[in-house]
Amino acid sequence: MPSGKRWPASVVPWRVALTRVAWLAGGSGRGGSLPGGHGAVVDVRCVMDGRGSPGRIGQRVIVSGMAGAGKSTFARHLAAATGLPVIHLDYHFWRPGWVPPPEAEWRALQAGLLAGERWICDGNYHETLALRLARADTVVYLDTPWWVCAARAFVRGLRRPAHTQLPAGCEASAWRQLRDEWWLMWCVWRGRHAERERELALVARYGAHATLHVVRSRAAIRALLEHA
Repeated sequence: MPSGKRWPASVVPWRVALTRVAWLAGGSGRGGSLPGGHGAVVDVRCVMDGRGSPGRIGQRVIVSGMAGAGKSTFARHLAAATGLPVIHLDYHFWRPGWVPPPEAEWRALQAGLLAGERWICDGNYHETLALRLARADTVVYLDTPWWVCAARAFVRGLRRPAHTQLPAGCEASAWRQLRDEWWLMWCVWRGRHAERERELALVARYGAHATLHVVRSRAAIRALLEHA
């Protein structure tokens, strides 16, 4: 959802479906499916689809999902509802000139950012997800359909770069916006069948201690924010 837009006013309560699946990352076993035909999932403990009552959000929250799922927007709304500070990983990742950091440096930086007892952390970076899961008590996975994510990336590529805070030494341009967002659109399409299962597998393997919310609709997002 674009920044500045309000979530829908109507709220349909949620259903919390408790599901345990044997398949883990790198393992074997039988997979399960979310209601509505969303495909195989791994260790989905709480599926938010419109009926029931959501659990409360903890103090160290990971917000995840495909590119274009609405992670940053949701993280800002959740911060407003809870008072938790937000860590936008994209802001901390890039070095001047949009240069990525060495892996050891990136891991050390994240360890420092996550040392606090209260935060919301949004971003992907699967290679270091286990590091974040070790500290998190809550994971919110925005299960936005891949075609919605791709459409958002397409539209963002055509817009002028947003006047948001950028990493030190990194400049925004219309060309970079177009290139990066349309590259993300391609990545969403390419990973549409595996990205979701890969991430939930990592959560199952490294974050079994955390409360997992798989959120599938704007109504469910609004309900989660109201109960945060």
